[in-house]
Amino acid sequence: MSTNISTQARLSDAAVRPLRTLDPAAPLDDLAWLDEVIGDARVVAIGESSHYSTEFPQLRHRVVRYLVRRHGFVASTEENGFVQGQLVQDWINGGPGAVGAVLADGFGSLTGLWRPVRLQLEWLREHNRTAADPIRYYGIDLGGSNVTPLPSLDAVLGYLAEADPGYRPDPVIREIALTFAATSAFGIPAAVGAYGALEPDRKNALTAGLAGLLARLSAKRIDYVARTGAESYQRAQRALHAAITLDVMVRAMAQGDLETASLSREATLADTVAWVLGREDRIVLGAHNGHLQRVPGAIPGTPPMTGLGVHLADRLGADYRVIGTTSGTGQVLGSGFFAGEFFEELPEPQPGSLDALMAASHDGPFATNLRTLGEADRETVRAANQQRNGTYYNELDPLVAYDALVHVPVVSAGEPDAEALAASPPEVREMFAKWQGSGG
Repeated sequence: MSTNISTQARLSDAAVRPLRTLDPAAPLDDLAWLDEVIGDARVVAIGESSHYSTEFPQLRHRVVRYLVRRHGFVASTEENGFVQGQLVQDWINGGPGAVGAVLADGFGSLTGLWRPVRLQLEWLREHNRTAADPIRYYGIDLGGSNVTPLPSLDAVLGYLAEADPGYRPDPVIREIALTFAATSAFGIPAAVGAYGALEPDRKNALTAGLAGLLARLSAKRIDYVARTGAESYQRAQRALHAAITLDVMVRAMAQGDLETASLSREATLADTVAWVLGREDRIVLGAHNGHLQRVPGAIPGTPPMTGLGVHLADRLGADYRVIGTTSGTGQVLGSGFFAGEFFEELPEPQPGSLDALMAASHDGPFATNLRTLGEADRETVRAANQQRNGTYYNELDPLVAYDALVHVPVVSAGEPDAEALAASPPEVREMFAKWQGSGG
């Protein structure tokens, strides 16, 4: 640990719960502190400070294993596209196909292309092979790299072909969506630019077309459910809501309105979590800290906004528990991402920040239960009112935002999975080759 602890506030030894390892396959008894954190909560959320790392997916995997084995959780939800998540659900329950293809196609925004994610997927499949009550997997995000409604729209059109074979949706809807499709996160800037170049009547035609599909899906619910069953109908409904939200988002992004884009996404994420809770008693939810915290958060260039965690806290109260994360040094997803420069050095945390407090409190990975802190530790945590997410800092009250924290002293760049990369679109393989060729 390189933080100068002599100039940093520290937690008391009583507040520190050391973690022996982040290895998911290791014994899980060092996670027993989770019992008092989660209680009987229906949603237990585990955050991450940045994407594409090694340690945060490992931590999430360990928490999932613990909650499954110790508390009987059978539903895992993640910051992944709703439609794409169905591919994961099918595969972990014995479906066909190579794991590399599932990692490439079943996860959005490149989040499936890393070895720790593969290991979790393989464990889920092996667990479900003999489990009396197999784990269900749900993506709660919008898909389409959070810029294009095409994957969600295609799922809806596929459903309508089964539920209403005589109905012919206007092909213009898909034609317009296709003009700004993105096959990976690397295509986001081009997709936003292509949408911005559309004539206003084309943008409006897409919006009106999606509204028309929603009107038909709602009006024919009884007929459709009778033909396809309620589960398929509801999944199509959620997919359509994702497509509509993405239409709102890309319109806003093309206008430089990041606030509307973010608010729309977060509200739809919350609605999808609510949909999952309609069929599952308890779920573990993995996502970025910025989504999960109970207090409004900001991304650079926006005011503080209502995120997923704020919605869930409002809806669920004490049934929503959040485990946030902090980090010390290492490598983190950087600003050169779209140029193939995936990671940059993560400096020591800013003095006075929550990350600096945690880094000064213990040498290795550890947890602290914010609900059982003594008064002195509570005041120390409350004073650390900035948390690092990626490379920027958010102001917050940690005691309101989270129920517990896990500190990772060193964050390392993720290891790509060769089979997942081989199954990915050409521009993904090219960008990863560029990164790896530069010594990444």
